[in-house]
Amino acid sequence: MTRKGPLAHNYPAVATMVVAALVPYLVVSVALDPLTPVIARDLGMSTGQTSLAVGLANAGYALGTVLSVQLAQHLPQRRMMLLYTTLLVIGSVFAAAATEPILFLVGHVLQGLCTSLLLIAAVPPLITGFPPSKLTLTAVILNLSIFGGVALGPLIAGVQLEADSWRPLFWVIAGIAAVAFLLSLLTYQHVGPADPTATRSPVAVALATAGCVAAFYGVSRFEPQRALDVGAIAPLATGLVLIVILLIQQYHARRPLLILRPLTSTLPVVGIVVAMSAAATSVPAIALTGVVLRDRYTPLELGLLYLPEFGGAVIAAIVFAKLFTTRALHYFALAGMLSLISGIALIATSLPPTTTQTLIATGLIGVGVGASVTPALFIAGFSLRNNALQRVFAIVELLRAVAAFMIAPILLYIAASVGDSITDGVRLSLWICLGLASAGTLLAIALYPLGGIRPPSPSMQTWFGGDTAWRSPPLLAALHRRSTRSSDT
Repeated sequence: MTRKGPLAHNYPAVATMVVAALVPYLVVSVALDPLTPVIARDLGMSTGQTSLAVGLANAGYALGTVLSVQLAQHLPQRRMMLLYTTLLVIGSVFAAAATEPILFLVGHVLQGLCTSLLLIAAVPPLITGFPPSKLTLTAVILNLSIFGGVALGPLIAGVQLEADSWRPLFWVIAGIAAVAFLLSLLTYQHVGPADPTATRSPVAVALATAGCVAAFYGVSRFEPQRALDVGAIAPLATGLVLIVILLIQQYHARRPLLILRPLTSTLPVVGIVVAMSAAATSVPAIALTGVVLRDRYTPLELGLLYLPEFGGAVIAAIVFAKLFTTRALHYFALAGMLSLISGIALIATSLPPTTTQTLIATGLIGVGVGASVTPALFIAGFSLRNNALQRVFAIVELLRAVAAFMIAPILLYIAASVGDSITDGVRLSLWICLGLASAGTLLAIALYPLGGIRPPSPSMQTWFGGDTAWRSPPLLAALHRRSTRSSDT
């Protein structure tokens, strides 16, 4: 008989395991930036070393999305989840107990890598492994755990800075990772490889590894205190080129690891554009706001100014639950982008913002991110069969991670290096954020009429039955039809 844990089919236990696996790194990724001076002081790290630790951890997060899919095809998936949670605990303990830079760097990189491995390995089975009646609750849990955790990062960092400490946070993170490991044992059930006949893709994994490491290493050298040189620009450019080559190679591959070709129809592209635009602008907007406000408030006061971001994420999750299985899912994602744009614009046009303006703006950003990214993931996911969900999430998360974690350091560097004052530099960077968010929103809106489709309602019965939840027309289908009619006449 196949061994099963006592909570193998217990939905609350499985959902809690997923939350415990994802939240630690997502909180740390936001809280770490303001804490790096304290960590550097205690561990004797230079600014370059702390930036490198952050950059390589983000590279691990981006790489893990591809690596998890490759491993899932040929190895028992639940056994791999046990390995991932074990490594997450080890990495979290390394980071919390570190007394020297190398131990902290290894631990933090393991945190980033294992979080994305678990995201791709654990989230799709939670969505498709339970009855359709659980799907809405699952979507809300994912929304709150991912973006709620991110929204609480600045407040948690403020609490730690007020105490002039950082280890308590990392030990709590290690404890949460241990809970994820324990629940992965209790909920264990044998799940075999996803597709043992799948072609192994060492080229794709090699391109993803080299591209992510090179790009994030390069961006980690964008330090305000140093001038840009070939040591920063060359690896960044090389890494981005390798990631583009990866996408092209997978698009044309006969049996690809990442199913990129089906994601190039209208609705998946809408989802990817929204997810990338929201990630690329929300993360730097919050960081840039902290740059201009940190001298006006204590760390705890500054952290409290970001609390409305969490409130906004909660509001977005509640509304999301009502609209998730309707055509309003599409409008909700676009409305989220408009809320995000409004929050960024409120800060950019009133630097330095007042307390009231900051509270309103962070609330709008929280609503915007919570209402855009998760709906965008499902807009892409519903366009393919549910057995492809792991691969859909992998490619979307790879692109979202590159957008979120790579653009923020570049904009922070611009803020510190351009203009007569830091306020001028932050204003320019925020206007860049605003431009990116606006361009992404306009493109996403335009893709519907260009594809000749109105926002459809997803068919959950069809999707859980093994087909797509809706039919997504080819990209720019309306233009192609018009061109064909013109040529016929």
